[in-house]
Amino acid sequence: MKKTLLAVFLMLALGFGGIFLILGNNAPQGPDMLALNQAVMDAAQNDDEMDTPRLIREALTREAEKMAVAQNNKDRDLRIFLCCYIGVFAIAGGLLILHLDRTILRPFRKLESFASRVAQGDLNFTLEMDRHNRFGAFSESFDLMREQLAAARENERLANISKKELVASLSHDVKTPVASIKAVAELMAAKSPDTAGQLEVILAKADQIDLLITNMFHAALEELEQLRVMPEELPSTVLYELIQSADYARKAEPFHIPECIVRMDRARLQQVFDNIVGNSYKYAGTDIELRAGFEERVLVIELSDFGPGVPDDELPLLLNKFYRGKNASDKSGYGLGLYIAETLLTHMSGELRCENRTEGGFTVRVMLGLA
Repeated sequence: MKKTLLAVFLMLALGFGGIFLILGNNAPQGPDMLALNQAVMDAAQNDDEMDTPRLIREALTREAEKMAVAQNNKDRDLRIFLCCYIGVFAIAGGLLILHLDRTILRPFRKLESFASRVAQGDLNFTLEMDRHNRFGAFSESFDLMREQLAAARENERLANISKKELVASLSHDVKTPVASIKAVAELMAAKSPDTAGQLEVILAKADQIDLLITNMFHAALEELEQLRVMPEELPSTVLYELIQSADYARKAEPFHIPECIVRMDRARLQQVFDNIVGNSYKYAGTDIELRAGFEERVLVIELSDFGPGVPDDELPLLLNKFYRGKNASDKSGYGLGLYIAETLLTHMSGELRCENRTEGGFTVRVMLGLA
């Protein structure tokens, strides 16, 4: 502000100085009366009366010439001053414009660019603030607004993640008891033909609920990578509980898992076994053979069925999202089971592999890192 006032004061001073000089230059300048009086007295003392007028004319001519020379010098000085004045005025005006551009126009252009980026959703930048500028506090307020918007967006993103995790978790928790209801209803229908009609209704409704849950699960897991996986060190005995919980139809043959400490997320690993065992029920329907052992620093659990297996050309595609094999055309599903299992194991620093058995059947290898 002080610089602006100084520039304005300088321009006003130059303006008033120019006005005074111009008015002073235009003031009439008369002849030197003392010199004329002296010339007249000298001519009057001349003895030749005829020569007196000539002397007076010569005196007047000299004074006129002096006045002309003085006026020319004054005009020359005025021209020089005007040139300097215009140059200084132009420089002062240019400096004032540059100062106004730096202190007023440039901050507003930054705010305009800031508003455009915020409108486009870009909140990952900082609005620079000049503390020596009058608009510094104004810019800081806009940057605080950007930070609040970014924080609100991040909170919204975290809330959406939590909502998806909640839906996925509830879908998983509900899907398992529904499968148990179906299995028990089928067993009761086989043992009690008199109640077959009512049990068929139960089975139909259970299938309907299972389909709705699958749809909800599918929608919640469109971005599966956002699911939170928190591995911890747990004893391998926990794996017995997880596998038995997934094997609600009791098709798994007796098995042994060596004692060790592995890194796993118990809830997520339950989802892995649920998907693998559920696929075995759906596509093979046979007993399940389990084997466990060590390979270097990895605990490997093999779950094998005795079904038709998978064509060799489809094996590399089984872990792809939404992929379903040719033998799945008459089965309900979305091709998410093995994809979910493989993704969750990857987040636990584990691995999942699929292969056909030499003697017939299909094997899924769950590989967990040792602690």
